[in-house]
Amino acid sequence: MSQRPAIDTLLLDLGGVLIDVDYMATAHAFGQLGFRDFDTLYSKARQDHLFDGFETGAITPAEFRDRLRGLLGAALTDARIDACWNAMLGHIPAERIDLVERLKTRYQVLLLSNTNAIHVPAFEAIVARENGIADFKSLFHGTYYSCAVGLRKPDAAAFHYVLERHGADPARTLFIDDSIQHVEGARNAGLHAEHLELAQEDICAMVERLGLLG
Repeated sequence: MSQRPAIDTLLLDLGGVLIDVDYMATAHAFGQLGFRDFDTLYSKARQDHLFDGFETGAITPAEFRDRLRGLLGAALTDARIDACWNAMLGHIPAERIDLVERLKTRYQVLLLSNTNAIHVPAFEAIVARENGIADFKSLFHGTYYSCAVGLRKPDAAAFHYVLERHGADPARTLFIDDSIQHVEGARNAGLHAEHLELAQEDICAMVERLGLLG
């Protein structure tokens, strides 16, 4: 990466990059309730407009649950819907937490996640319980959730919104994400970007390969 010496800001994705995510676990959970085609509505690469709206905060958790109840044709409780929806959320291995801490000594480290108001408290609880970190946002110099800022990747406005709040120059920022459409969006917005192909390596291996820690 020829531009690496000029990089002073790292912008990281959350799902797949830091926290393990299994999208099919949610599809399976809803399938257990009789809705067999959930994966046609939601996946990492393609989402129904319902999910896009939920990720930008245009749809509230209550509205989201009601829409899902309508799609499923079942009177499911909020708790049951949340449990299925959160089934995709995995864990953050301790070595990735350590990696972020080490990166923070050399770079401004920011987080930008396409997420929603049901997932946020769920993964923050996972990190508190399993990693002993009560304030997940404190891991980064800045933490941004799409549902809170009303913007989502791969739109250029989402990247610029985050960088402007930290005085970060897109030309000196490296973005890392496991979704190629987000990587392409970042490049179009003027950032350097690397596609983390999870079948080949994880974030720790990528950081080492790129020599980001020397």
